[in-house]
Amino acid sequence: MELNLKWNSDGLIPAIIQDVNTRQVLMLGYMNEESLKRTLETGNVTFFSRSRNTLWMKGETSGNTLKLISMKADCDDDTLLIDADPAGPTCHTGETSCFFKSITKAENENKRTPQSKRTLEDLMDTIQDRKKNPVEGSYTNYLIDKGLGKILKKVGEESAEIIIASLSEDKASLVGEIGDLLYHLTVLMVERNVSWEEILELLDGRAASK
Repeated sequence: MELNLKWNSDGLIPAIIQDVNTRQVLMLGYMNEESLKRTLETGNVTFFSRSRNTLWMKGETSGNTLKLISMKADCDDDTLLIDADPAGPTCHTGETSCFFKSITKAENENKRTPQSKRTLEDLMDTIQDRKKNPVEGSYTNYLIDKGLGKILKKVGEESAEIIIASLSEDKASLVGEIGDLLYHLTVLMVERNVSWEEILELLDGRAASK
């Protein structure tokens, strides 16, 4: 599909960055044509810094880069949505996401209908569907295509990240890392034909014997 991106009067377009693993919105940045081209060429998300008036690769000084997984334009071609694999916290404050300042009350944010709660079985169903019906730009399909070695490497990396996050006082970071591990474990389970039902039956058996 040919795109006709609509740049603003400064030659920029907003880019929303989303964690490909957790689906959490991480940040909003701006790109010009050159930074967009650089992002596609290098695979590292690169923005245009309006304050410094220059290109800026996310993580070039902190090391907290954003690996490009997929990029889409919205229906009006004036906003980009980028799925990225973050290497560490995205926000310069050390927070996982730049969007951490709550305006609504916590009790309102936590009110979810039963239908909105996603189970691990739902996650497995999605991953199994991706395996049967590959989607271009899907991170799940990227892992499956790379094979068991890549999946195991990610499981190991996420386990290490949980250890690091557990030693800090940042609960949100720990929750995010646990979510990342559960996702990658589910990909591994699909790859090795293991179900969550089998895991829960095992745990039930162990609980009964204690």
